[in-house]
Amino acid sequence: MPGPTVYDQDDPIVGASGLPVVESMPRRPPTDPPRRAHAVSKPSRRERRALRKQRIRERPTPVGRHPKTTIFVIVMILLSPIWASMGQAATNPALGPTPGSRLTEWVRDHGGGGIVTWAENTWYTWHAPPKGGKPVAGAIPKPTASSSSTTPVASGPAHLAAPAAIVPFVSPPTAGEGQWHAIGRSVDGVPTMYAAYLRPNAVYTSLVTGVAWMDTKLLSAKLYAGTTIPGTGQTFTNMAPISAEAATTLSAAFNSGFRMQDAQGGFYLDGVTAVPLVNGAASAVIDSSGNINIGAWGTDVTMQPNTVAVRQNLDLIVNNGAPVPGLNQNDNIRWGATLGGKVQVWRSGIGVTADGALVYAAGNDLSIVDLANVLARAGAVRAMELDINTAWVNFTHFDVNPGVPATAANGVKLTYDQATYPSRYFYPLSRDFFTMSVRPYSVPAATSHFRGN
Repeated sequence: MPGPTVYDQDDPIVGASGLPVVESMPRRPPTDPPRRAHAVSKPSRRERRALRKQRIRERPTPVGRHPKTTIFVIVMILLSPIWASMGQAATNPALGPTPGSRLTEWVRDHGGGGIVTWAENTWYTWHAPPKGGKPVAGAIPKPTASSSSTTPVASGPAHLAAPAAIVPFVSPPTAGEGQWHAIGRSVDGVPTMYAAYLRPNAVYTSLVTGVAWMDTKLLSAKLYAGTTIPGTGQTFTNMAPISAEAATTLSAAFNSGFRMQDAQGGFYLDGVTAVPLVNGAASAVIDSSGNINIGAWGTDVTMQPNTVAVRQNLDLIVNNGAPVPGLNQNDNIRWGATLGGKVQVWRSGIGVTADGALVYAAGNDLSIVDLANVLARAGAVRAMELDINTAWVNFTHFDVNPGVPATAANGVKLTYDQATYPSRYFYPLSRDFFTMSVRPYSVPAATSHFRGN
């Protein structure tokens, strides 16, 4: 009996019909998993929104129709009157000595006082004066032959006795500290003004304050109105620029007080009460002869038939020869609401001495207490604060020969670090200010060195 047929693995299997039988052999597993057929799902609502946004972003925008550009153009057109107004302010010297100070005035006048206050507070806080230190070389002039001992010639005009040296606040003092030096015009050899320099306190010993003493027997005072102060739109007799005629006798010009909305007082000039006068307010009062006095309105000074000018600013800071009680160097309301916080700033003030001389003081980083102390020590029996801040504190004296006109070129700043230049008085000016000019007088022709006009 035949045995089972043995097939070779490579031999085909033949079926009953004699044809080879195709048999599926085991396949090797594929390297990649097989793809599975599945239904395509619709995108979700979120995905559709994302696709729409993407198409919008990728869609080309016609030239000139970008929404942001359109909005920007519209805003610029709407604001064009503001840009024009700001541009005019920045180039208007009447509003201040620099574009920055002019724009500051513009912002204040257009309701931005709070912004200016914040900016000033921040700046002064970041630039607080250093404690200790020495003054810049030359800030306090070296002592010279005592000009305060100058005596007039026999034919000279009546004048006040020269002031005694100011006792320094810092010990030991710097050479020349508190000593007077003749400045401004002279009349027959008699100085009409003196200047002294000293450190205002013993803490910030690098700071220097300038003091000007003015002989009111030789000099007459005038108040000049500004284009915006007192702000009535009225034209007054005396307004900047200083006339050519007035320049021939001008000895000094200096800043007045706060803007009227901040001064807490009034303004009277040329018979016009531009801003109502306030009882008790510190007042600079000038009569028709050019005599000037400082005092509280209604008590020390009052309206008289010959009164031609009254400029009020806050309250007295010196009375009866001493700083008034209650002065607080950290007070940011009573003595300068525009300077909030515990800061020291440029300040100025003016006072009258017992014999009638006028005393002006100004310096950087002064508190109200420092200012009052300096004025009292310089001999003021009554004194008031004038303007504050860098752009508005300015005192210019004109050290020229008799008859030579005062000009922007021959004016001299009281302190080396004063920011405002003498030229401010020879252009239209938004702020009011004072001048001191040599009085007319007559002397024999043979000995006359100057004849006022």
